[in-house]
Amino acid sequence: MSISGKSKRVVSIIALILIFAMVVGTIASALTGCGAANESSQTKETSNADPADGAADDDAQSEGVNKESAGESGAANESGQARAETAEGDKKAGKDTDSADGSAAEAEQNADTPSDDTLIRVAALKGPTTIGLVNLIDDSARGEADVNCEFEMYTAGSDIMAAMVAGKVDIGLVPSNVACVMNSKVEGGVSVIDINTLGVLYCVTADDSITSVSDLTGKTIYATGQGATPEYTIRYLLQENGITDAELTFKSEPTEIVSIFGEDKSAVAILPQPFVTAALAQNESLKAAFSLDDEWAKVNPACKIVTGVTVVTNAFLSEHKAAVDSFIAAHKKSADEALSDIDTTAALVVEQGIIAKEPLAKKAIPNCNIVCISGAELKSTLEGYLKVLFDEDPKAVGGSLPGDDFYYIP
Repeated sequence: MSISGKSKRVVSIIALILIFAMVVGTIASALTGCGAANESSQTKETSNADPADGAADDDAQSEGVNKESAGESGAANESGQARAETAEGDKKAGKDTDSADGSAAEAEQNADTPSDDTLIRVAALKGPTTIGLVNLIDDSARGEADVNCEFEMYTAGSDIMAAMVAGKVDIGLVPSNVACVMNSKVEGGVSVIDINTLGVLYCVTADDSITSVSDLTGKTIYATGQGATPEYTIRYLLQENGITDAELTFKSEPTEIVSIFGEDKSAVAILPQPFVTAALAQNESLKAAFSLDDEWAKVNPACKIVTGVTVVTNAFLSEHKAAVDSFIAAHKKSADEALSDIDTTAALVVEQGIIAKEPLAKKAIPNCNIVCISGAELKSTLEGYLKVLFDEDPKAVGGSLPGDDFYYIP
């Protein structure tokens, strides 16, 4: 091989090496550029991402802070609300305590204040004094009364007095003079709360010549109510009319006197209603010659005959004043109904055994002088009559006249 040929080959190899070197350099440069670009890009990306991510982190942190702040604020609000609710609860508890204290005080006060629901034990007589009460008795039996009562019927005022003395009765309907005697017999005394019956006495006879008390001179007079208002009333009228020769003969029951008329057509009797009506119905020859109320008015117009009154033990009155007031109101209502609804009252009177038959009861009730007088009028009406009885016989009213406290004026 020639030198020129060798030279050419060497040159070609060198050229190839140079070319290869250039290619490698270019590749290396390219690779280096790509790394720088990546680094730059990564740096740029990192540079660009930091503020956003920081802001996001800041926002997230801020949101977290806000949430914590909100939580603290909520907790503070809840704490404040809890404190407020606690304070309100304490306040309410205070009010409830005050209310409880007030209720306890009110309950204690109410315990000392009489209650209208207090059970009242009432004793009544089988006679005109109870006719004004029968509607209340019926209302109580049906559970419709405005006052809480239980009733027991008696045949004599002395029996009611004995029951009151024994503490078995709170309120009783009795003859007016018996009330005065009871005032000294019952422990703590009694008070009159109303008048239930005015004059119910009539002179009954078949003798047409008898028209007034003055016509009774020399007569035998049959009557009931010895030692009670009928006797003292009759004696007073005889005395005021100057009659000293009339003879009083007492019987225990009006029915005994009615039977006498069948044997002695000239007999004269002083009877109370409703027995007057019964006697006239049984014997057509009899008549009511006069009313003792009318005869009383002639000699003493300042007062009236008071047949029956209602009394209460002072022990019961002091503890249950409101219940007593309720009873008076209920009694007044019942008495008014007795006069306004005679048909119903007549049936109730028969039911209570006061009068045997309804037709008879219907005729008798309007003549029974049923009332319910209370308050100041009670005192002014009753005290004058009791003074007459006292003057007639101090024993009639228990030996002395009662004081002002005997009359209950609400």
